[in-house]
Amino acid sequence: MIAFTDVMGRVREVLMLQTQRTKIKDREVALALDLDPQYFAVIKRRNKLPYEALAHFCKIHRISLNWILFAQNPRHLT
Repeated sequence: MIAFTDVMGRVREVLMLQTQRTKIKDREVALALDLDPQYFAVIKRRNKLPYEALAHFCKIHRISLNWILFAQNPRHLT
């Protein structure tokens, strides 16, 4: 099973690199994934991944979906 916290940790990593900040809040992750922050809180509690939102995030940021989901290299798409 893919862990919600691991996946969102990698999303946070991308956002931290972009914003040059050391801490990214759940609200910021939700907005980056184009999700309502309340909905994000629900899926976090249920450990459910928003696959479509993650795929869109990866496309926009040119990040490998395999890296986001499974931590498989390469991280970036060429």
